[in-house]
Amino acid sequence: MTTTKFATSPLALAIALAFPVSALADSAEQSMPEVLVTASKAQLNRASVAGFSDAPLLETPASVNVISAQQMQDLQIHSTTDAARYDASLSDAYNAVGYSEQFSIRGFKLDNATSYRKDGMAIPGDTQIPLENKERIEVLKGLSGLQAGVSAPGGMINYVTKRPTEQTLRTVILEERERGNLYGTVDLGGRFDDPRLGYRVNLAAERLRSYIKGADGNRKFASAAFDFKISPQALLQIDGDIQKKSQVTAPGFQLLNNTTLPVVAADTMLNNQPWSRPVETTSSNLGARFAYSFSPEWNASISANQHQFKRDDYTAFPYGCGAQGLYPGYCGNGDFDVYDYKSLGEKKSPFAVQALLQGRFVSAGINHAVTFGASLARNSEKWGDYLYTQAGKDGTGYSNIYHPIVVAPAQGSSGPVTERRHTLDRAVFAQDVASLTDQLKLHAGARYVQIKRDEYVGADDNGVALQYAHTDTGYWLPNVALVYALRSNVSVYSSLAQGLEYGGVAPLGTSNQGRALAPNKSKQVEVGVKADVHPDLNASLALFQIRKGLEYTSAQNEYVRNGEAQNRGLEMALHGRVSRSLAVGASATALNTQQHDTGLASLDGKRVTNVAAFKSSVFADYAVQEVAGLSLSANWQYSGKKAFDIENKVFVPSYHVLNLGGAYATRVGNTPVTLRASVDNALDKFYWRDVTPDLGGYLMPGASRTLRVSAQFDL
Repeated sequence: MTTTKFATSPLALAIALAFPVSALADSAEQSMPEVLVTASKAQLNRASVAGFSDAPLLETPASVNVISAQQMQDLQIHSTTDAARYDASLSDAYNAVGYSEQFSIRGFKLDNATSYRKDGMAIPGDTQIPLENKERIEVLKGLSGLQAGVSAPGGMINYVTKRPTEQTLRTVILEERERGNLYGTVDLGGRFDDPRLGYRVNLAAERLRSYIKGADGNRKFASAAFDFKISPQALLQIDGDIQKKSQVTAPGFQLLNNTTLPVVAADTMLNNQPWSRPVETTSSNLGARFAYSFSPEWNASISANQHQFKRDDYTAFPYGCGAQGLYPGYCGNGDFDVYDYKSLGEKKSPFAVQALLQGRFVSAGINHAVTFGASLARNSEKWGDYLYTQAGKDGTGYSNIYHPIVVAPAQGSSGPVTERRHTLDRAVFAQDVASLTDQLKLHAGARYVQIKRDEYVGADDNGVALQYAHTDTGYWLPNVALVYALRSNVSVYSSLAQGLEYGGVAPLGTSNQGRALAPNKSKQVEVGVKADVHPDLNASLALFQIRKGLEYTSAQNEYVRNGEAQNRGLEMALHGRVSRSLAVGASATALNTQQHDTGLASLDGKRVTNVAAFKSSVFADYAVQEVAGLSLSANWQYSGKKAFDIENKVFVPSYHVLNLGGAYATRVGNTPVTLRASVDNALDKFYWRDVTPDLGGYLMPGASRTLRVSAQFDL
């Protein structure tokens, strides 16, 4: 990794592109910021993630949050981790710096294979999902069996791709963060000489300098999207993107003596051996969509996406304390065993295609809006036997969280890469939204999904591969809801839904490690109320219960499904503009999580790990009337205490985080310029942001105080 040469590339990229495109841009009379703001308002009140097309959130019988591209710019959001601070239902779930961003919703960890979507198509969440070419982030909270088929019960995150603009768009953003993190991005859009053809191009580069010492790296991204208006009835859309990221990952901490929270600085790095290397990932998408309108009432579409993912994973991994026989857990004095972990050439290639027929008709005096569809999702996962060996010349290497010790790397590397898991999901589905009266709508639908999976289970004593484990099972996933409009701007709803997720994969160190359990069904009941207080301000409240089979590592060290996990909760949200000067965002989630029917006193009745009983986020942005173009903002986050272990013997404390910011919009010549500055964790509080049970349980500290400044040029 040559970070010194990369240091100026974000600036060079943006500046080099800015000058040529400015010569092509239309005159300054084009008020591009106004166009973006108008689009942002429209997107905040609509989403497609809870159904099969864009629909008003007021009429959607589900809890949905939308973060628009304009908000991402205003709040300096470059990653889903940045966005998650504004939604209390989203929490970290083994979200290690430099590795993949992983989250939970409503207390359930999202599935990396199915819970993250690009334009409704599943993409793996095994690396940072780029936002530079995303028009909005849609968060569906709760079951999505009808909408997506296989997905974790907590919900899913859908990333909507930016499309070509009708007017010429030229935007450059340059940013620098404390500790030397540099970022630059360019957003270009418009129409060709033939107005039927449109384009959108996004480029970005970033020098990564984390708050954790040594977790450095770089990221490069490019994307392009094209529209072809074949006729007034036919539209063809094509898009592609590629991202390359290289960053040293930062593992978390385990308990001292497996009983006590360690006292450390937030910037402490444990993957700090001279032989530590960055995790190298390459990810790409190629998507296409064709839509045809037969009449004002009937239309059809077919969409497809091919994703490619490759990773070389290197880590000097901290785990356990051999001197005290703790696995997991660090020694009382801070010592921990160091393992040399290598897994090279990991590959995933999910492909998805979906066809829809949608229409409206009247039958027996009842208006119907129907959707019929079919989908196919295929994924091939390849990897080799990883190297996971204790470092040191004699295989007993260890270090210390307070006083790092250099140890020799282990010999060898990971094994040959072969296909270890192949999945094929086929589904048919239908939904009818029937207007029973002017105020009452019935949403009724179902999806039938057939899951075929072949999985490598290991080799015999002679090294000959055993017969692959085979799954071929079908599931019905019904969904029914009622929406009643109390007034034109207030609605209440109730819903019953079933969901399906792939069985969990037995983690490292278990007797059946690497094996996936059978698919797991879940059930949800939800009631809620929504209100458009006025056109730019909406509020919602939802009460829900989700039940699913509980998966855990048994006393016999086997990963099993036994008993039930039950999450009951209340979600509240308020988003929009209170007045011309004041915009607000408030989100709060109260969760009661329990495990029961396992037959184990150590688990039954205990809280689920890494889930706060109460979590909230409040944001406000105030436009200072006395100074044209100046706005000030603040964000306050709160999280209650979380259980570290499944037996609830150790809890991490609650925390508060305050973030402050400001922006100033002006003009330099004829160019609109927006200057932004912010301070994350302004009070510099230490807190444990992530308390994952994965891999024996790890604690990850939140970022210390960080200053960042940026400049946006709308050319």
